Amino acid sequence: MAGMMVGTNGAPELAAKVWRDGGGGVVRYRWHEPPRRDEGARFPLVVFLHGAGERGDDNRAQLKHGVADIVKWSKENKQPCFLMAPQCPAKEGWAAVDRKTMDLAAGAKPGATLARVWRLVGELTREHPVDQARVYLTGLSMGGYGTWSLLAAAPEGIAAAAPICGGGDPATAGRFARVPVWAFHGAQDKVVPVAASRRMIEALKKAGGSPRFTEYPGIAHNSWTRTYRDGELLGWMFGQRRAPSP
Repeated sequence: MAGMMVGTNGAPELAAKVWRDGGGGVVRYRWHEPPRRDEGARFPLVVFLHGAGERGDDNRAQLKHGVADIVKWSKENKQPCFLMAPQCPAKEGWAAVDRKTMDLAAGAKPGATLARVWRLVGELTREHPVDQARVYLTGLSMGGYGTWSLLAAAPEGIAAAAPICGGGDPATAGRFARVPVWAFHGAQDKVVPVAASRRMIEALKKAGGSPRFTEYPGIAHNSWTRTYRDGELLGWMFGQRRAPSP
C-alpha cells in the first residue's frame, strides 16, 4: 500500500518491489507513495542510495539509514512524495572507486546495477504521477559515490542532489555545475576522507557552480544520521526544481 508501516526493528516497511530489465538484470527496491493523490497532482520523487553495509538481496537492509527520516519529514511537513530505495547486490558497488585517491575511478560510469536503477527511475516517472522537474537524488557513503556518479552521467534528469560522505570525479564537475548540490561530510571521517567532498566542491565552483557544503567538526564516518534528521536539508531539496530544457 502507499503508506508506511514500521517493523519490529524500527525500520520503515515500504512496499517491496522487484524489477527485471528483460536481459537478466534485476533491481530489488522499496517504494513509497503519497498517501493521498488529488486528481491531476504530481509529486516529487526521491531516489535514495544506501551504503556498503546495506548491500545484499533481502530487499530490506537498505531501509536501515535515512529512509524513515525522509518519509517522516515529508509527512510532518505535508510534502508528499514518492521514494525509491534500491538495493545493490552484495558483491557490487554503485560505481568504481579509486582506492588510492578515494575519488571515483577516472572515467568510470555508473555500475551495472546503478545504470539499471536509473532506467527504472525513468519508467517509474512515466508510470506514476511524478513531477519530472522534481527528481531528487541522495545517498550515503557508497551511496554518496553513487550520487556523484549519476550526477555526472545523467544531470539533465536531476533537480537536486545531496551526496553524503562520498567522493566523485572532479574532472566531471563541469557536466553538472548547474545542478543544485549540497554535500555533507564529517571532518574526522577515516573511511572516506573529507578531502573527497572538498575536491568535488572546489571543482564545481571552478566549473561555475554554486554548491553548498556542510563539514561537521568532530564527526567521523556517520554524518548521515545528523543530516537526514535535519529538516534544513530536506526543506532545501524539496524546494528545488529542474529548469526547463532550452
